[in-house]
Amino acid sequence: MLLSSLLLALVFSAAESDTDWSRFRGPNGSGISETKGLPVEFGSDKNVVWKVDLPQGYSSPIIHGDRIFLTALRDQALVTIAVDRTNGKVLWERAAPRARTEKLDKRNRPAAASAATDGEHVSVFFGDYGLITYDVNGKELWKQPLGPFNNVYGMGASPLIVGDKVILVCDQSTDSYIAAWDKKTGKLRWKTPRTEAKSGHSTPILWAPKGGSQQLIVPGSFLLSAYSPEDGKRLWWVGGLSFEMKSTPVIKGDVVYINGFGSPENNPGSKVAVITTEEAFSKHDADKDGRLSPAETPTPHAKGYFSFMDLNGDKMWSRDEWDYYKAAMESDNGILAIQMGGSGDMTAKSVKWKYHRGIPQLPSPLIYENVLYLVNDGGGRVIMLDPDKGDVLLQGRLPGTADTFYASPVAGDGKVYIASEKGQVFVLPPGPKLEPLAVNDLADGIYATPALMDGRIYLRTLNTLYCFGAR
Repeated sequence: MLLSSLLLALVFSAAESDTDWSRFRGPNGSGISETKGLPVEFGSDKNVVWKVDLPQGYSSPIIHGDRIFLTALRDQALVTIAVDRTNGKVLWERAAPRARTEKLDKRNRPAAASAATDGEHVSVFFGDYGLITYDVNGKELWKQPLGPFNNVYGMGASPLIVGDKVILVCDQSTDSYIAAWDKKTGKLRWKTPRTEAKSGHSTPILWAPKGGSQQLIVPGSFLLSAYSPEDGKRLWWVGGLSFEMKSTPVIKGDVVYINGFGSPENNPGSKVAVITTEEAFSKHDADKDGRLSPAETPTPHAKGYFSFMDLNGDKMWSRDEWDYYKAAMESDNGILAIQMGGSGDMTAKSVKWKYHRGIPQLPSPLIYENVLYLVNDGGGRVIMLDPDKGDVLLQGRLPGTADTFYASPVAGDGKVYIASEKGQVFVLPPGPKLEPLAVNDLADGIYATPALMDGRIYLRTLNTLYCFGAR
């Protein structure tokens, strides 16, 4: 009887993991839901099941069972909010400590990272404090102060709950790491430095080789790395990524797809030549102190990047910082298809194809019905690629828009949903097609990625959380 109960619990858990939207971008970060009956047309007064006004935040709604969890900023307080999925009623709200106010890029906010849940625990991360885990009824189980951080954009990666651990990637200008805490107690289980990672906030995904154990697939500056969730050991890695990584990878079979955009100078044909570190310091370190001041920096281009590449903030460039500047300028914007698995440096063996034009900086890729979608941040340009070969199937702008896009695309029920900053949601048919089935205007900013579940769209605008359903 006990064995039967355990097997039933395992089956139930597996079913939940396939249907719940319990982390950023849903099942394994894919942006894909198997639900049916999703609406094509919706708006502030059309196909609204319910709506509730909430304080602002950029985090995306995550769902388990009948509860939705989000983070927000209310009157300068960092809050976690639980909402009843059936009627939009706010079930509880909890304020977190706010140890500091970190400097953020204009596209970021203090409540940007999405929550994660396993149905019993709810873990949230705020760059101005650290990690907090509640039970689903809002009881604080533990909190772990982290930081202060020194990410030039501010922090944005979302936590994951993997087995008995809460896992978080903290990439920043110096002292980047990935770490795991016991989800019940908050005790640090392991912490692994990520010395190559300097800028970005990608949220990891999971993958397991046939007959093998789960691995964390983690993008970062220049490298995609795989780690063991059990002890944090780095298992394999592949080079060739941009020096800035912000999107979440997606997988098809044993291939992972990840896009990264550093700067316009990393586009094809736009590279800026950078002299070697030895030449820079031997010729331009006038006072021979082993550092370059802004006045000693040899080119206008380098001067323009000075504060960005001054990783430790001491207003001087070390040799390591020039090394990083040179490597950053030599990296490529692009999306890579990478065969996962192996041991150690797999760069020479694992890159299946690369594509380098019109690459998004923030929106994550989407693979739906064998089409790989890339939504560029600016101007509504969409590129559709063959995920197996990297060939362009179709590219062009969404009709009637020159808007900016920060939310990542999601799909389900034969529909692809792409939300713009100004509040338009384009609904595309599957396949390489750009003519929308509908364009729904919510007239409020959208930065959060929608969630899809049980025939409903859960969409957060700047001021409102909507539940849309066909009627």
